[in-house]
Amino acid sequence: MRQFLLYIVIVLAGLLFISRLFYLQIYNPNSNNLFEDNAIRKVYDYPKRGFVFDRNGQLLVSNQPSYDVMVIPREVKPLDTLEFCSLLKIDKQAFKDKFEKAYSYSPRLPSVFIPQLSKADYAVLQEKMRKFEGFYIQKRSLRHYQTTIGANVLGSISEVTPGDIAKDPYYKRGDLKGKEGVEASYEDILRGVKGIKFIQKDRFNRNIGPYKDGIYDTIPEQGKDITITIDADLQAYGELLMENKRGGVIALEPSSGEILAMIAAPTFDPNLLVGRERTKNYYKLSIDTIAKPLFNRSIQGVYEPGSPFKLMNALIALQEGVITPQEIVTCSGGYRYGGRIMGCHCAYGTRNNMVGGIMHSCNAYFATAYRKILDKNGNASDGINKWSAHAKSFGLGNFLNNDLHVGQKGRIPDRDYYKHVYPNTFYSTYTISNAIGQGEVATTPIQLANMVAAIANRGYYYTPHIIKKIEGQDIPENFTTPKHTTIDKANFEPVIEGMLQVYKQGTASALQVKDIEICGKTGTVENFIKIDSVRTQLTDHSIFVAFAPKDNPKIALAVFVENGYWGSRFAGRVASLLIEKHIKGTITRTDLEDWLLKHTLEPEYAKPYSGEAFGINRNAVVEEVSPEEYKALKKQLAKLNNKNINAPKHAQTF
Repeated sequence: MRQFLLYIVIVLAGLLFISRLFYLQIYNPNSNNLFEDNAIRKVYDYPKRGFVFDRNGQLLVSNQPSYDVMVIPREVKPLDTLEFCSLLKIDKQAFKDKFEKAYSYSPRLPSVFIPQLSKADYAVLQEKMRKFEGFYIQKRSLRHYQTTIGANVLGSISEVTPGDIAKDPYYKRGDLKGKEGVEASYEDILRGVKGIKFIQKDRFNRNIGPYKDGIYDTIPEQGKDITITIDADLQAYGELLMENKRGGVIALEPSSGEILAMIAAPTFDPNLLVGRERTKNYYKLSIDTIAKPLFNRSIQGVYEPGSPFKLMNALIALQEGVITPQEIVTCSGGYRYGGRIMGCHCAYGTRNNMVGGIMHSCNAYFATAYRKILDKNGNASDGINKWSAHAKSFGLGNFLNNDLHVGQKGRIPDRDYYKHVYPNTFYSTYTISNAIGQGEVATTPIQLANMVAAIANRGYYYTPHIIKKIEGQDIPENFTTPKHTTIDKANFEPVIEGMLQVYKQGTASALQVKDIEICGKTGTVENFIKIDSVRTQLTDHSIFVAFAPKDNPKIALAVFVENGYWGSRFAGRVASLLIEKHIKGTITRTDLEDWLLKHTLEPEYAKPYSGEAFGINRNAVVEEVSPEEYKALKKQLAKLNNKNINAPKHAQTF
């Protein structure tokens, strides 16, 4: 038996090898091994991304053809580098850098050498590609923005990073992915699914046809189309009104939580971030750290809400039963406490009930209400926790769980927040600035707009969202389920009446729009910055919130204009015009419109960098734009007003 042992071992080893080869080459149906097989070339077929439409069916984003020059480093043969560089419009050093980068990624796997060639460049190059072995052209689609508006809404796509690939194995080097806005929020839906073809190569590395007749090949699945809640005409109008200003505007439909407009100023043309010029343009936008056009102030800007927050304090005071709508508070030119005074622009001796307090924006009235809330049971620590819980029920002080790609929590303080400053004793006077929406309270425009929508609905809101329809799918249930606040429905009526009187005879009486009952609230927020470690005051921020009509509201909005003086000067004008535009479709208050187009706040934004003296001059004359710029803005307005709303809804795409 021992004499046959060697033969047995040899036979068993042979059978083992044969069995393994049979399993790998014939039996094993797992196509994943194909990705590791050097004798098989993998060619991806990229799907078209889904289209994006506005709420009225207007096409905002489609596709255009693009061509990537791909390279497999180890298959590259000697070539005329100068000719190739000339065709690609790069220099020899760039060629060397790109080749070394591709080789370090993988010498045997394809990677993008030059992305996003235009059709013109492709036409010139394709005829000569046979001369450059190891290089080939791969077709894919790029975004084609059918509009110049909504850059912060729509977002853009760009090449994936190593981090993106590590998080999601779907992506390969050179793939494109939504990076901001809707493109990022709905990337999984818009991108579709890549197809792949496996090509068999011979021992000379030549393609000899589909591997196994293409049984493992897959075809691409086109991305799904989506409809977003934005009204493109309202968005365009709002962006025009915010020209030469900085700030954020959010307009919501109270009955659904749909975002009608999301305006961040300054903005830019989304087409700047498409194609080979994307990197250069993105860099230019990103280094503008003063205007910050890439910063979406409408959902990322965190501001003290100012007087609009008085509405919240009024509601909490009513709910806690510490004040009645009829109760009178006398203003003595401000509110005096602990030897200090919180100033007020009400005339000395003005007697305000709740409607009057809101209508005149009386600081003394709301300081009194705030202290009563906190001191209700003689324990300010418990009082501020209750106050905080009520405010947070409106979506303040936290993320709204919406479908926007970025955002900020804002801040609604509670007793824990103040522990490090007041560890032992705590009195309502310590945080009296919260009464007028300053101090430690901070909100984003979208949070404040949502608060106003909840007031318009008399106690509930829908999570603000930007998706209206997804091809073949339902939108998330979170967006169709109402969220209820902690305030009883009856307590909203006196507050809404006060907001109505703001327009009829209060701080926004000059902004009325005929035949529309608008409920609003002005706000002016002190604006401080540090210059050389010195806290310096600049011109106040202008804030305005409103909804309309009073009954069956169609729109609720918040407008923040940085350095815009007081609430009705800039923000109030923008709000009234957007409301009229949405409800009527046309503008009768052309005087407000003309004033906004004519005036600029750019000199205010230049102050910290120009060496100009600071300080607040509430009666200062706002500078006007040049006659040439004014004419250009009026031309844009005329073009917007004359837009053919019956134009085709679809654009020609490949």
